[in-house]
Amino acid sequence: MKTLTVRLPEALVAQIEAESRRRKLSKSDVVRERLTQAGRSHHESQPVDAIADIIGSVEGLPADLSARTKDYLKSSGYGRKRSR
Repeated sequence: MKTLTVRLPEALVAQIEAESRRRKLSKSDVVRERLTQAGRSHHESQPVDAIADIIGSVEGLPADLSARTKDYLKSSGYGRKRSR
């Protein structure tokens, strides 16, 4: 395992030390867990967070659009070849 030196704000160091004592883990273990969790949750929640402000903003769409997407696209003519 490689070593990395990082400068952290005092408040964050205090949180890490407190969690380390409470859970009886090393500070390095606590930091590794936090970094791993942050990386995982960031990737999992990002797509929804990126569009959260526009969800439900389009009026007049069917309530079951997500369940019947192909049917609605087919009925609208999406994907058909058009004459030139």
